[in-house]
Amino acid sequence: MMGRFAYWMNVSLDLRIEQVPGDNGAGEWLRIGEALHREFNARAQALALMVQGRVIYEVMEEYWPRARGDGSLPEVLREYGEIWTAKPKVLVSRTRRSADHNTRIIGGDDAIGQLAALRAETDGAIGVGGATLATQLLRAGLLDELLLFTHPAILGFGRPLFDDYDLPIDLDLLEQRSFEQGVTMHRYAVRDAKEAGSC
Repeated sequence: MMGRFAYWMNVSLDLRIEQVPGDNGAGEWLRIGEALHREFNARAQALALMVQGRVIYEVMEEYWPRARGDGSLPEVLREYGEIWTAKPKVLVSRTRRSADHNTRIIGGDDAIGQLAALRAETDGAIGVGGATLATQLLRAGLLDELLLFTHPAILGFGRPLFDDYDLPIDLDLLEQRSFEQGVTMHRYAVRDAKEAGSC
């Protein structure tokens, strides 16, 4: 038994995740139709666990628990609100001391060690949210998969998929799909991810 850390992100063709600092993936370049959101919902529902950095977590907790009961929203969004709120979550933060919505907090200097132990004791996919957290996991050899939803836009500037990472990454394509409005999904295995217990 070993979990798999899967970094899940919407990206532009030039692998940017934010055009404006702090837009948290809410840029106008994103083309998220109903079929794509249903894919998000199905994949989120299948996760054993979600692990999120503080910035992305706080964006999610601000919106999705309220979205569940908002009758003005499409059903697919209300459904994602239910999934996110109910799913077991780990918030990685040095500053937060409490969190609701089925969330526990990992912090301190040994957060990566704690995440390695979490990966070893989890069965199934663990969704990773946040570039800072994903970069730290990649550096530690703990990132197992990339799940990239690529939108047909070249931003030219903005935050990249990983923070300050300049080493080659060898990937194996596991799965690909196309969605409306030119969006494509690619799921890759990271070749050099460590086995559980080898950290």
